[in-house]
Amino acid sequence: MAIKFQYNKTSLNNLGKQLKMRENALPTLKNKESALRLEVRSAKEKSERLIEELEASLKRYDYLASLWNEFESDLITITDVDLRTVKVAGVKTPELKDIHYEIRDFNAFAKPAWYADGVAILKELSRLGIESEVYKEKSRILDFQRKKTTQKVNLYEKVEIPGYQEAIRKIKRFMEDEENLNKAASKIVKSRHEAEEEEES
Repeated sequence: MAIKFQYNKTSLNNLGKQLKMRENALPTLKNKESALRLEVRSAKEKSERLIEELEASLKRYDYLASLWNEFESDLITITDVDLRTVKVAGVKTPELKDIHYEIRDFNAFAKPAWYADGVAILKELSRLGIESEVYKEKSRILDFQRKKTTQKVNLYEKVEIPGYQEAIRKIKRFMEDEENLNKAASKIVKSRHEAEEEEES
């Protein structure tokens, strides 16, 4: 990326401000990047742990497999899932707040005794599944933001900061050269003046 500038003090001051702004922002961006990296790992681990819990729970209830045929599938339904937004390292992410179920009335005397337990089991399994999906989405959002932050860190570190430093160096060198030329020119003019005065006298 070529940085546009002019060889004057105004341009030098503007470039200096831009450079300082980026140098001050860089540590904050690096901290955000490392915080996001940790949060991504944490969210992925939590999602994987919930999936493992779900699989373990399904195995634990394997012995009930034959009974599920008697269970009415429309007895319990999920009506709504409440999510709230939580900021993690400045990034808005979802968090599971609550799951709303609708349980159809059933006659506890006419139905098998384990029906109530079946409802509780389905609630637990659905919670594990939904929560693991929420954490998966959270890790996806955080990872996307981490990549964007990494790109910005690289842009500042490898392109913009060195570019501004180089531009400032060029302007300073140009201004020094110009000053030296002016001094040399004024010396030449002065020495000619002195020579002319000597000739006249």
